[in-house]
Amino acid sequence: MPKGYVIARVTVTNPEAYAEYAKGATEAIRQYGGRPLVRGGAYEALEGEARARNVVIEFDSVEQARTYYHSPEYQAAKAKRDGACVAEFVLVEGA
Repeated sequence: MPKGYVIARVTVTNPEAYAEYAKGATEAIRQYGGRPLVRGGAYEALEGEARARNVVIEFDSVEQARTYYHSPEYQAAKAKRDGACVAEFVLVEGA
């Protein structure tokens, strides 16, 4: 079964509110078996628009990643980042 990856590209506009989101998201990631592979760090734009925060979270399956994202725990955390950032989140099936 292919792994599932949640990939986020984020520009934080309210660091305090985003930090509250990150606490809840981190707990939900652990609870649903996710493994952060990338969380912030140095980046370089090779093509197109870059965002300062890049995140890649690995799950054992696409379904597990989907369950995490739609879970009550993650959705509660997500509500804390509303208005605190501009972001794109995608779910990608691994090779």
